[in-house]
Amino acid sequence: MTDSTRSPDHSSSDITAVLVLADGTVFRGRGFGVEGDTVGEVCFNTSMTGYQEILTDPSYAGQIINFTFPHVGNVGTNDEDMETKKPAARGLVIREDITLPANYRAAEHLEAWTAKQGLIGISGIDTRRLTRIIRERGAPTGVIAHAKDGKFDIEKLMLKAKQWPGLKGMDLAKEVTCLEAYSWTGTRWTIEEGYGDLKSPKAHVVAVDYGAKHNILRCLAETGARVTVVPATATFDEIMEHQPDGIFLSNGPGDPAATGEYALPVIKKLIDTGLPIFGICLGHQLLALAFGGTTYKMAQGHRGANHPVQDLRTKKVEITSMNHGFSVDAASLPADVMVSHISLFDKTVCGLAHKTKPIFSVQQHPEASPGPQDSFYLFEEFMALILNHKKAA
Repeated sequence: MTDSTRSPDHSSSDITAVLVLADGTVFRGRGFGVEGDTVGEVCFNTSMTGYQEILTDPSYAGQIINFTFPHVGNVGTNDEDMETKKPAARGLVIREDITLPANYRAAEHLEAWTAKQGLIGISGIDTRRLTRIIRERGAPTGVIAHAKDGKFDIEKLMLKAKQWPGLKGMDLAKEVTCLEAYSWTGTRWTIEEGYGDLKSPKAHVVAVDYGAKHNILRCLAETGARVTVVPATATFDEIMEHQPDGIFLSNGPGDPAATGEYALPVIKKLIDTGLPIFGICLGHQLLALAFGGTTYKMAQGHRGANHPVQDLRTKKVEITSMNHGFSVDAASLPADVMVSHISLFDKTVCGLAHKTKPIFSVQQHPEASPGPQDSFYLFEEFMALILNHKKAA
């Protein structure tokens, strides 16, 4: 067991939380949010802002987020930046004590918000050291425990971390999907008017919710799509009853192969309809599996708002937002599916396009929440495919 030295700005008297990794490494700091303990895969995110969007991204289900940027909390929290109804992440790790909010949109302090949302956090630890551990050894399982009396059973917490099965083979889409179909017409936020509402729809898109972020739905609506969101477990017939002009396969958490046990038969039938299909993140991975490809678990994954991706069709480089721990194996793809985008960090697959069907997908998050907006054109490409398909029908 390795007990890390505590942060120099914390004395032994205010140690109220620990992060215990499955290998016995222990970090001690100050707890915030609710008391108790939480277990999950510990990953790191390099974004400098957007922490509320990150914590409420359903793709983080089953994970504890280590923020590499040391000052978290400076924009506070608000109701507008929620990417789903409640946080999906298991917990959060930050370097400094939560920064006081200094933003005109702030409605609540991050510490109060985490307590209200039932999240457990730890501050005051060496997040650089934790990030190095993840980079060198892969994403570990860990437990955050928060107790105001500062008393912890480290051996028991370590055993809990060791016994957690990990994300490989885990289907988490069912935990974060909607329970029934609903309509979405909200559009993107502007500084002048806040969120808008779709006035003149051009087409109808059915979005399969494996853990969809609200801003993805807004981006679809921004291009003129009236969106009907259906649960991850929706059947082919249930989807087609809505008479879609296009199909969207959303982002989401967990192992795509596990979710694919019920999703792939449906996606294969959707492919056969000839309808335009667009997938993001988990939706991208599921589409690759439906084409006959394979996926694999990455050591660290990609999580941040500064990931360079190249569109191989145009050679253009985009700075993108990413959040994924699984990737598509390029060598496994059939001849009629091309790799359209790659990561310039490690050459992993970041986009697919069918050579003859109006179907494509990307690993990155083009909705930019948080992150740059370089990839928003993908939503416009999807709408163009839909309108062309409608015209030809």
